Amino acid sequence: MTRQNGSTSVQMQLTVNGEARTFVGDPDSSLLQFLRDDCGDTSPKDGCSPQGACGACAVELNGKVVLSCVIPMRKADGGMVITPAGLDERVGGALTEAFAQCGGAQCAYCIPGIAVRAAHLLKSNPDPSDEDIRAALQQHLCRCTGYQKIVDSIRTAGESLRTGEPIRPRSESAGVGARLSKYNIRPAVLGARPFVADMSVPNMLHGAVRLSDHPRARVLRIDTSEASALPGVHRVFLAKDIPGNRHVGLIVPDWPVMVAEGEITRYVGDVLACVAAETREIARTAARLIKVEYDVLEPVTDMFEAVKPDSPKVHEGGNVLSVSRAKKGDVDAAFARCAHIVEQTYTTQMIEHGYLEPEACLACPHDGGVKVYSQSQGVYEDRRQIASLLGLNERDVDVVLVPNGGGFGGKEDLCVQGHAALMARLLDRPVKIVISRDESILMHPKRHPLHMVYKVGCTDRGELLAVQARIHGDTGAYASVGMKVLERAAGHATGAYHVENVDVESTAVYTNNLPCGAMRGFGANQANFAIECAIDELCELGGFDRWQFRYDNALTEGRSTATGQVLASGVGVRATLEAVKEQFQSARFAGIACGLKNTGIGNGMLDEGTARIVIRAADHVEIHHGWTEMGQGVDTMAVQTFCQETGLSHELVSVHVETAYDAPCGMTTASRATSLVGNAIIDACKQLKLDLAQHGLSELVGRTYFGRWTCDWTNKPGNTDGKPIKTHYSYSYATQVVILDDTGRIERVIAAHDAGRVMNPTLFEGQIEGSVHMGLGYALTEELVLEGGRPKSTRLRKCGIMRARDMPPVEVIGVEVPDEFGPYGAKGVGEIGLVPTAPAVANALFTFDGRRRRSLPMKD
Repeated sequence: MTRQNGSTSVQMQLTVNGEARTFVGDPDSSLLQFLRDDCGDTSPKDGCSPQGACGACAVELNGKVVLSCVIPMRKADGGMVITPAGLDERVGGALTEAFAQCGGAQCAYCIPGIAVRAAHLLKSNPDPSDEDIRAALQQHLCRCTGYQKIVDSIRTAGESLRTGEPIRPRSESAGVGARLSKYNIRPAVLGARPFVADMSVPNMLHGAVRLSDHPRARVLRIDTSEASALPGVHRVFLAKDIPGNRHVGLIVPDWPVMVAEGEITRYVGDVLACVAAETREIARTAARLIKVEYDVLEPVTDMFEAVKPDSPKVHEGGNVLSVSRAKKGDVDAAFARCAHIVEQTYTTQMIEHGYLEPEACLACPHDGGVKVYSQSQGVYEDRRQIASLLGLNERDVDVVLVPNGGGFGGKEDLCVQGHAALMARLLDRPVKIVISRDESILMHPKRHPLHMVYKVGCTDRGELLAVQARIHGDTGAYASVGMKVLERAAGHATGAYHVENVDVESTAVYTNNLPCGAMRGFGANQANFAIECAIDELCELGGFDRWQFRYDNALTEGRSTATGQVLASGVGVRATLEAVKEQFQSARFAGIACGLKNTGIGNGMLDEGTARIVIRAADHVEIHHGWTEMGQGVDTMAVQTFCQETGLSHELVSVHVETAYDAPCGMTTASRATSLVGNAIIDACKQLKLDLAQHGLSELVGRTYFGRWTCDWTNKPGNTDGKPIKTHYSYSYATQVVILDDTGRIERVIAAHDAGRVMNPTLFEGQIEGSVHMGLGYALTEELVLEGGRPKSTRLRKCGIMRARDMPPVEVIGVEVPDEFGPYGAKGVGEIGLVPTAPAVANALFTFDGRRRRSLPMKD
């Protein structure tokens, strides 16, 4: 190590993937920063730096695996570094194929770091047990898989390396039902497929944001002078610089892209200014130099205080965002006839999504407008809001999806896309913003904490007669999709059961807490926790068999949901109950819960998907759609549907999501992407199949085939205009059983899920295993605790996400009761996987120690 002219800058030598490298700079800067910024090796990913919590940045240093985000360069002086990109070709190839074939990579953001760990493990232990592998993964987080398929992948790679036998494809077919490996997953395993933060273009500047210091305060003055004077800073932007509409929102445009001087902040994630500079480090330093003078006000942090008349108003219209109702029959008369009644209060907590990839965006000037590379869950919504923000026509904004590193609903709202686009537009230069994990936790919406007062009654024969519920949800500072989450909670308040008499009221309340919006389950899992716990309590009161009670009251064809929607076909609740019956009834300590989850947003809103198939060459077909690939496999669903319809090879197909190609759809939400993209591709293939019957593919080069599928016939609960009640076009159904050992620990989870048609068994299993992992965390360990409107911690490690050794075995049972509107009968599976989990855990724990648990998380 050589110090440069007595300054803090030093020069040192090290070897990276066999190549000599020279570092000049601060010896306390991280090895991760050097690898990504100086060496241009983006195979190690930045998921949480400098927290050292997620493992995405793992590399080998001098023969040991380290987390490069917490290794200062002074410790790497003279060192030998191997990154995911530099793994031995034979080992890297085996890992790549194993992860592809076994389904161990979903979004794949965590996988390059895990691959480094796996390579190191297999070098010292060529035949590891599953427990060895789980122990080795303890420094790594995966939010997608539930770890089982990662363990399978590492074991499979080890077998191949040990025996010399190649890893063979799980399926020779590419059609529906085949175990086709995920589309374009192989380059992602060792980090070669770029995420937004990995992208770079010529002349690119870097952006950073300045957040509010207070959840509620009047901004008196923003002083940017010191930040503007910092060498390398190109410009500091304030609210007054926005040329178009400053407020954005998916439903209600109540969220300012930047808060202006004289205005009142609503939460600690509000952006006051943004900076464009030559490097990310300079931009972030400049953002810290922006001085803000406030008149600090008392924040509104309790939703029950917020609804009182004398509460300060978070928004001018008041603190009640929405009230949703589901009502049928006469609950008062029904309760008078009940032999058994349970009245209890159930509460659930705020949860951080915990996707491994923090938010990022790259925006570039383009043809008089902007081109935006986005990781969001809806490129067409991004386009609409960015065009409004910049005062442009939508045709002047082109949004390209870069498959993201996990979403789970948390990337539906506009985050930094607007700021990047604004700076690129006004500076006429590309600008990339990558926020930190701490900023991500502060900025993006969370899972709603709900307070649910339930009254549930049944006859002496165990027939459910009435459900009354009063639900309140803290939706935080901005609307996001909070009204829809609380509406969904109301519509799912009776779970997977038929109840003749229902009276539910569900209220979303503004506060100065972090905003809450979409997260996997979307209100259904909160309501399901309450109803399933109440049903177990009813069974105890009446001496009913818990499985039989659920079977007898389960939804079937001709029975109706909480909203009064009569289900006509494809109802698989009883089939999932039958699938778990024997294991449940033979266990000593076991909990059971059913689940219902809508497919499609419904409730009177449009569900629509389109697809455009372009024949580019005799050996190349493009599929264009508008859905977000975020690990769930929507691109693979598109490819398999295409192959099923045409009989053509999947190797011909590439998949693209870019608004310039005009295949519009809504947000990738409500477990609807498979059904909508599948139906749209089936429609597009109708003419293509006719043409293929008469022509070879080479004769069709240049032709485009467009398909569309639309559901415009649902209605909002309580607003049917005399039409039959149809709140959703489809539902998924499930039953889960949680079995405890003799010490009260979870021994295993059995998850029976009605998928309608299992489009790809490997991806289906992975979705359910990952959902159960998230559901167990929701039940037992996860919580984002706020104090005075601020998170007590913004450390990912403190969020309580379960690691590999914490996960019990999960047995996934696929049930297929076809849906009349799904492609080949398919239903959504992305969210239903965690809907029954928490109450199944609570009900299992009761069988062990006799204690009812009515609040999440259940930490004792």
